[in-house]
Amino acid sequence: MRFGLFYEHQNPRPWEDERAEHRLMQNALEQVVLADKLGIDYVWEVEHHFLEEYSHSSAPEVFLAAAAARTESIRLGHGIVALPPPINHPARTAERIATLDLVSGGRVEFGTGEQSSPAELGGFLVSTRKKRAMWRDALDAITRMFVEEPFAGWSSEFMQMPVRNVIPKPMQKPHPPLWVACSRRETIHLAARNGIGALSFSFVEPEEAGQWVEEYYRIISSEECVPAGFAVNPNVAVVLPMMCHHDEATAIERGIDGAHFFGYSLLHYILKHHFPGHTSIWEEFWEQRERSGFSRKAIVPEDAPLVVKVAQEQVGSLRGAIGTPEQVTDLVKRYEAVGVDQVIFVMQAGPNKHEHICESMELFASEVMPAFKRQAKRKENAKAKRLAPAIEAALARREPAREAPEGYIIDPVAEILRAQRVRRASRSSRSQLDPRKVARDVRNDTARAIQRRGLEALERVAERASDEQLHRLFGNPLALRTFFTGMTQVFDPRYAEGFEGDILFEIDPPLNGGAPTEPDRWTVRIEDGSAKAIHNAGDGEPAVRMRFSLPDAIRLITRKIEPAEMLLAEQDRVDFEGDPMVAARLPEMFGQPPLF
Repeated sequence: MRFGLFYEHQNPRPWEDERAEHRLMQNALEQVVLADKLGIDYVWEVEHHFLEEYSHSSAPEVFLAAAAARTESIRLGHGIVALPPPINHPARTAERIATLDLVSGGRVEFGTGEQSSPAELGGFLVSTRKKRAMWRDALDAITRMFVEEPFAGWSSEFMQMPVRNVIPKPMQKPHPPLWVACSRRETIHLAARNGIGALSFSFVEPEEAGQWVEEYYRIISSEECVPAGFAVNPNVAVVLPMMCHHDEATAIERGIDGAHFFGYSLLHYILKHHFPGHTSIWEEFWEQRERSGFSRKAIVPEDAPLVVKVAQEQVGSLRGAIGTPEQVTDLVKRYEAVGVDQVIFVMQAGPNKHEHICESMELFASEVMPAFKRQAKRKENAKAKRLAPAIEAALARREPAREAPEGYIIDPVAEILRAQRVRRASRSSRSQLDPRKVARDVRNDTARAIQRRGLEALERVAERASDEQLHRLFGNPLALRTFFTGMTQVFDPRYAEGFEGDILFEIDPPLNGGAPTEPDRWTVRIEDGSAKAIHNAGDGEPAVRMRFSLPDAIRLITRKIEPAEMLLAEQDRVDFEGDPMVAARLPEMFGQPPLF
């Protein structure tokens, strides 16, 4: 088991002190220096843009270079670099990673990702439906830049680049270990299929993490694994909030508000409206935390084993590794037992104090870490030996490095003209009419037109009708079947971004004399690029489960209530479980216009 620290550089409002950001960065550097002295293995620094309060870490390569100059052994996790070319040109990413690897003496871990928040993607005009393809394309190009001498050039939908020798080359050969940010099970599979480490940013219990680890290593060892780079990095890391103190109540007091703000502010940028320069997420957090899954009253000292997510009296909350050394040790042992390779702790979050973070790190290093460190190298060697044949076979499936055309000479005029011809040819080929595609587009357009007309009529009814009238008009099996069948007819797989699974809708009927009754259950199953509606499906574990009243369901369909308002509503109005990333994409998947 290895351990890391994770930094977002959170800076909640109010920003009354002009030196707050300077102090934030200096404190973080001091913490990294301390972590290096204590023997903590990794520091992970994220890249985010425009996410006020949640993350003021827009130039992680600069911070990590400063950390490299102050430390000797700690690994520098560049996690993650946003790979879509409108955010970072692949050549610039390769140059920065290699340079950081050289100045640090070969200590870089190259974490990659595509970003998920509309604020970032929209700020760089990146389409949500193309960001995954951009990530794949850029990662392939960057890893080739590390090993090809010269880089043999690139021509794709997202990037045109002529032959160049991209320098410097990294110190680690063939390149630093590759990772990808994962927020759900399907991206864990993506990491395994590409032979790269999985950085899991979902707060999951050890038992659930164990299922992910088992699936990850099964794929790594199978023919499905075709490495994205020229080396395989078989590792799974989980991220948790942490604050450690001998007194459990003190640990909670010092760490729980920061942990909750971390989770809430992340969801804010996925689900809520944001007004740049004006929205105060900190104020919003205090107003809405209790009904948004971050209940403070649910977290109490109990001298009991830690659970990552607390459910108490139908109130949800986040706990993580906030407790005594004994409690934290027990939690880490459970992750180790299911095969997790690294636990990464979030301590710099919300209002957490610098001195408390340092005290927690020192206590963790003296009373928790030693037992795990003694076994780490032996277990890593055993794993490497066990996986060696599978890794060798996987690398044999990867396309080799290319050679540039012999005698290639730099000629900027010819290179620009060549790129222009390629772009014109690409546009022309895309404009050619494929009869099957035309027929499919006509069917989809017709279905959407019918849906729009139906929604317009439904909107007029929803505006005027009371809850009782809506129940009377639409509270019958035929109407509900029409709703959910209509959803499947306008499903657009482009916006699913590879997601396959079940979305469970539970529609509460009106109260019968005050007595609760069972909800009407409808599952929308997404697989193989299509969707189907199933009534009362009993099999499978849904990726998202939403339960609400029939009137609220109608108002959600007609956008009289925004999805963010429903997902963050009071507990007695809506019940939500599952992956918020999938939930946030539902409107676009089922016929609403895309955000970008």
